Formats: sequence, structure tokens, C-alpha cells
Amino acid sequence: MHHHVVIEGPLGVGKTSLAMLLAEKLNAQVFLEDVEENPFLIKFYQNPEKYAFQTQIFFMLRRYREAVEVGQMDLFQRAAVSDYLFDKDRIFARVNLGDDEFWLYEQLFQILKKRLSPPDLVIFLQATTEVLMKRIRKRNRKFEKAINFKYLDKINQAFNAFFFHYSESPLLVVNASNIDFVHVPEDFEDLVEHIKQMKIGTQYYIPMSSKG
Repeated sequence: MHHHVVIEGPLGVGKTSLAMLLAEKLNAQVFLEDVEENPFLIKFYQNPEKYAFQTQIFFMLRRYREAVEVGQMDLFQRAAVSDYLFDKDRIFARVNLGDDEFWLYEQLFQILKKRLSPPDLVIFLQATTEVLMKRIRKRNRKFEKAINFKYLDKINQAFNAFFFHYSESPLLVVNASNIDFVHVPEDFEDLVEHIKQMKIGTQYYIPMSSKG
């Protein structure tokens, strides 16, 4: 069984909902990222050029601290499920920062990255940008109201590019555009079985509701 499972994907794809369901199913400890703790986030969406670097540095240091906490757990006693990968911060940074700022960011990122172990399994949730935008508007978070389609599409493409080349952990790719794990138990239970069987490489998950 996997001791540390990470669920990743772009904004609005459903990472947190799936992480909570999976942690309950596996009797695992769940680690959820609270992006609203970032004091620069609202300012970033209002003025990206001015606040991008502060926003990314805050996120990187917070995610590093939480990744260290997961690494210090006795994972043989209890598994961990988290809704973020440390590397995700670099995906956003590459989109949000200018070249000079990204060079400085990258120096610190690589130092911290070397101190962390990769998870046992990564689940990458994919969805179209149209679906992501609809879900973001539906959940109506104050700090996300300034997100526009063009920016969200850049982030979505950056995630797809990153995971196309990802090889540090076994990777399960899930097209989440038409999947509702919360309200379709059959899809969730089928996914859990795939997770238990995942060992190496990259696999693509087709939900039960799409196979008929």
C-alpha cells in the first residue's frame, strides 16, 4: 500500500474533495493546503507584476514546511494523503514570475527540493479550462474572483506539460472533467482499486461511469 499519496491538478479541478474522501477511505491523515493563509494572494490577483514574487516565496516556504511534516510522520503506522505536491509551486512560479525573479526563486527551490523525498503515488486530475473556470465561479471564493480565463488556461497548460514529463513517482492521470467522485460512489470505489494496484510508471484512469 502507498504510504504517501498526493493529489494534484490545476485550480478548481477537485483536489481537496478527492483528498478528503481518499483519506477517510484509507484511514490516512490528510494534509490540505490552505491557500487563503497567504497574505499576498488577493494582492497578487489584483496586481500580479507587483506581488507575484512575494506570493510565490510564501507558498514555497509554507509547502516546504508542510512537506517536511509529512516526511517526519511514521508512515508505516498511518498513511498520508495531501492535496498538493511541493513541485506545484514551481509550475505557478514559471508562469507568474519574470526571468530575473524566476532565476532567484529557482536557486532557493532547488536547495529545498533536494531535502524532500517524492511521494509513493501522485494522482494528477486533468480538466478543460472551461470546466475549471465554471467550478471556480461556482465555489465563489473571494480571492479567486479576479482570475480570468487567459491566466487559468496558462496554468492549466503548465500543469499538463509538467506531468507529461513527470517520472519521480508512479503517476495516475485522471480526466476529471466529467467525473464527480463525491456524488458517484461507483467511480470513487473503482478509483480506489486502481490506486491500490498502482506500482510503477504512468497509468490513465477511465471511470466506471464512462466505460459503458
